[in-house]
Amino acid sequence: MIQDMPSFLSYWRNARSRTARVLEVLAAEDLEWAPAPGAFTFGDLFRHLAGLERYMYAENVQGRASTYSGHGPVLASGLEGVRTYLDRCHAESLAIFGALREEDLLASCQTPTGAPLAVWKWLRAMAEHEAHHRGQLYLMASLRGRQVAPLFGLTEEQVAAKAIRNNPA
Repeated sequence: MIQDMPSFLSYWRNARSRTARVLEVLAAEDLEWAPAPGAFTFGDLFRHLAGLERYMYAENVQGRASTYSGHGPVLASGLEGVRTYLDRCHAESLAIFGALREEDLLASCQTPTGAPLAVWKWLRAMAEHEAHHRGQLYLMASLRGRQVAPLFGLTEEQVAAKAIRNNPA
């Protein structure tokens, strides 16, 4: 359970920064590339994450209906435009989330499906949604030959090598 907004906001800023690392390594020609016909592009995914954070999750926790309008290039184009959109939506969302009080976290909000859900659970769902798409973004970056910094500072191989040194058989 999310127990206080300051710790959640710190966590959420860090989570978003890990997602945004992918945007930092992309070339302009990567932005609207998709791994398969009809799949989300990098730009689609970043616009989707930005728009849902601001216009669905942030609206819903305030007791409002979602105003999410999609993820197309009309919302933001080019690397700089997408970065600006991502940053603006995130800043606006942080301000909204930061105004929530502890008692607000226990209150119910309504999801776009009409289901009532505790605000803290809706914020947790937002974090899970971000992690889901972050995995896509990291995989797509590797398919494009773009190297993104490891999520938590070490690659899998580095973690395994340290484990072997620290725990010899």
